[in-house]
Amino acid sequence: MARAPDSSSISFTALYTGQVWVRHGLSEPFFHTRQGALLYRAMSPFEALGKRLLGGNIRTFLLQRHHLIDARLAALIAADPALQVVEIACGLSPRGCRFRERFAAITYVEADLPDMARRKRRLLARQGALGPDHRVEAVNILDPDSAESVTALLRRLDPTRPVVVITEGLINYFSLATLAPFWRRLAEGLRAFPKGIYLCDNYPLYANMRFQRTLKTLGGALGAVSRSQVSFHFRSDAETRAHFTAQGFDALTVHDPADYYAALPIPRTRGTPMVRVLEAKVG
Repeated sequence: MARAPDSSSISFTALYTGQVWVRHGLSEPFFHTRQGALLYRAMSPFEALGKRLLGGNIRTFLLQRHHLIDARLAALIAADPALQVVEIACGLSPRGCRFRERFAAITYVEADLPDMARRKRRLLARQGALGPDHRVEAVNILDPDSAESVTALLRRLDPTRPVVVITEGLINYFSLATLAPFWRRLAEGLRAFPKGIYLCDNYPLYANMRFQRTLKTLGGALGAVSRSQVSFHFRSDAETRAHFTAQGFDALTVHDPADYYAALPIPRTRGTPMVRVLEAKVG
């Protein structure tokens, strides 16, 4: 059997993102890394320039999406207190620790490629954070059927309890042709549960037409650094919904951070935010 493609080159971006969360009070000090701090300092002049010229920067979008995903997850847990949460491409995300402290009845599974999963497991083990209801597993979204596939990961959950799957900062590293099989497997796997929901962030081309060229330039630069294809998907909400329906989801809600400015402590941008949070459902 051919080995599934490896996307481990993307994992380095977890260092910068993790440091953004640490610096903005969303993470614990033990998630701090020296490499992340170096990247944070190196990026600061460019972030300041982007904020001044464009009214927003990478850090703005990272914080907008993180707060918004947190808010949607908290609302879903309020509706189903025994929810099972799977965060794929978890990297140095602090969400598992924070939500396990707030909601004791949930099960939280953090998942990433094997090297990152081992790193996260060691980190959480040193803090005494791991247990039957908070664990770290290896997963590769491009793997169709091995023990590290999304299908296998979902089969290890309790089929009597609802599930939310989260990917944050992942899908724009892949083309739609690459993502479609993953989304189809995910939608099919979620149908085994009483309720299945998928939360992810996306940087659609329609979000801010004025900055399309900037987005594409940024994507090309990030792709060169990460040795990955960076893609910006969808030209309308209707196109987004049609695509997810075609992959097997029953409904999709597109969340705009601007709609939550009054309710959440998220930074604002001039004009339309470039990021959206997608909430897809089955069942």
